[in-house]
Amino acid sequence: MKVKELIEQWHKTPAPAKTKVASDLTLSVYDRARVRALMDMYPGKTETEILSDLVVAALDEIEEAFPYQAGKKVIREDELGDPVFEDVGPTPRFERLVKEHVARLENSPLKS
Repeated sequence: MKVKELIEQWHKTPAPAKTKVASDLTLSVYDRARVRALMDMYPGKTETEILSDLVVAALDEIEEAFPYQAGKKVIREDELGDPVFEDVGPTPRFERLVKEHVARLENSPLKS
């Protein structure tokens, strides 16, 4: 999700159910003021909701920014019949690590 889409979502829809995660977050005075300004602009959103949404949007943008690096293995052909090579860049590793952490977190007794 892009930050622009996040703002559009804040205007019209309630947030989906989320899993609670305890975390310490240190922000500069300026960044804390920007979060408070967003709270003033979107009074239906709590500080926690805004910070959570911003983290999700940033993670989505980071994942989209990972560069594609073509490997040697052809995994399929595109609609024109040209080969599509496996991605050996950071994306596959990130996706694998996310799956591992999801499995661990779902089986954690601390999950809430």
